[in-house]
Amino acid sequence: MPLRDTLARVDADLAAGRIPVARQRLRGLVSSFPNDLALRRRLAEVYRLYGEPAEAGRWMYLEQDRATDETTAFERRYPTAPQRMRALAWRGPESLAPFSVAREQLVAVREDCSHVMGRAVSWESVPSVEEGDGRGSAVAGFLAGAGCLVAFLATWVNGLVALLD
Repeated sequence: MPLRDTLARVDADLAAGRIPVARQRLRGLVSSFPNDLALRRRLAEVYRLYGEPAEAGRWMYLEQDRATDETTAFERRYPTAPQRMRALAWRGPESLAPFSVAREQLVAVREDCSHVMGRAVSWESVPSVEEGDGRGSAVAGFLAGAGCLVAFLATWVNGLVALLD
């Protein structure tokens, strides 16, 4: 369906109070047109209707007139540069951004992510969150190891009890 038709449906959904449907349509459009700042702005407006400042901040992050409280909520929800880079869902180089503010924001996030990763990253190869902060894989590894240890000890104790009976 063409962009203009989908936006007309979004408007109709909002007018009819079908906010979740409008949000889904806009999420699909942003996914298809990730570098369209007007679509991101519309999606932020819908998240404001939900009372979701972190998501509104996420989709307004590249705008000059973004609200400070929404930006703070977004940065709190996505505290690391790799998480923010992934959440922004930008595709292609920063030069595709139509405004200098957006380009500067994208460069800052990418450079922060490169610093965290210890290597150059690009919007074409956004690191996974686990790769980016290292905590996810370490915690998962610890829990897997602890689970194996508990299973081993339970089997060993069960065998010992059976032997002594």
